[in-house]
Amino acid sequence: MQISDAPDLAHTRPRPIHWLATATAMAAVVALAGLLQPGPATASQTDRKGLRNAAEPAARAALPAPDPVGVDFPLECGGRVGTVVAQKASGDLDGDGSPETVAVVRCDSGVGTPPSGLYVLTRAEGDEPRLVATLVDPGDKWTVGPDLTVHDGVILATLFGYSAASVPRCCPDQEEQVSWQWKNGAFLRTEIPEARSS
Repeated sequence: MQISDAPDLAHTRPRPIHWLATATAMAAVVALAGLLQPGPATASQTDRKGLRNAAEPAARAALPAPDPVGVDFPLECGGRVGTVVAQKASGDLDGDGSPETVAVVRCDSGVGTPPSGLYVLTRAEGDEPRLVATLVDPGDKWTVGPDLTVHDGVILATLFGYSAASVPRCCPDQEEQVSWQWKNGAFLRTEIPEARSS
């Protein structure tokens, strides 16, 4: 081993102050890196029905609510009788910032109380409205009451039905207050208990 004639250099013998200075510099680099993070991602995935999961961030500008007029609903009315959109309500059901439309559709009958279908419409940017869910199937013989609303992503409705075929079609004898909410890729239906007076 060769011995140097030069005096020992200060940096060849680390002292506690050197370790402290290195640790401080590293902490400053880590803190600066934490401040210079990229913004959140804006891409989102839709499920097979076209609605998003509510936990995903909005990725597009709000579109107008889909118009149910002219949509081909899966409602069999027979003969020359058409369908009529009895009522509609709109609101953002999946948290993407654009409203969906909930439509009550029934056969255009001049008499009686035909059963209703309750459908959810959405659309992709620039596309025509499209049906993505059936909440009430007309085959189940329920009529949706006139109080349909959408509030904070929750669909609220009153359903009227018949306990037996002998009950006149003018006078439903069953009533249910129900709600639907988009959760985990599907509409979750909940019955709302009637308020009881004491």
